[in-house]
Order: sequence, then C-alpha cells, then structure tokens
Amino acid sequence: MAWVVLFVAGLLEIGWAVGLKFTEGFTRPLPSILTVLCMIASLGLLGVALRSLPLGTAYAVWTGVGTVGTAAVGILWLGESASVGRLICIALIVAGITGLKLLAAE
Repeated sequence: MAWVVLFVAGLLEIGWAVGLKFTEGFTRPLPSILTVLCMIASLGLLGVALRSLPLGTAYAVWTGVGTVGTAAVGILWLGESASVGRLICIALIVAGITGLKLLAAE
C-alpha cells in the first residue's frame, strides 16, 4: 500500500510542478491555491509512505515520478521538445525508478 501512496504523491508532485507554470509567480489566485494544495497533499502522502519505505528509495521514486510526469506533460500538452536525447534521458529515469522499486525488497 505504501507504494501506491508514494505513486499518488508523485502524481500530485506533477500537479504542483505543472501548476507553478500557471500561477504566473503566484499572482493568479485559483492556480496558486490549487498548486499549494497539491504541494501539501504530495508532501503529506510522501510522509505517509515513509512510515514503511526506506527514505532514499522513496524520495528518489517520488521525485522520479514527478520528473518523468512533468516532462511528459511538457511534451504532450505544452509544446516542449521531444528530441531523441531528451526521451532517452527520461527513459533512464524510468529505468532508475523501476530498479529502485525492484531492489527495495532486498
């Protein structure tokens, strides 16, 4: 269950990272409020996951899910580059997250 909580925390990290773009320096009230709520929920769920997962693994997976998801949103909806090099780097992050998850039981 901790892994599910951690994954949801990572999805919320995507929400606040993308939300930052739309706050325009926290000058737009609704995007700012939604972004801060995502931040609070993401960190809260990370804390819950840390009750039973190793710190280094959980933090790396949380930031990795957020990084890959945010990059995907940027590519798919915000017109950011999908160059081969960039996609390879994103794939390496996914490989690292997968490896950490698989090795966490050891």
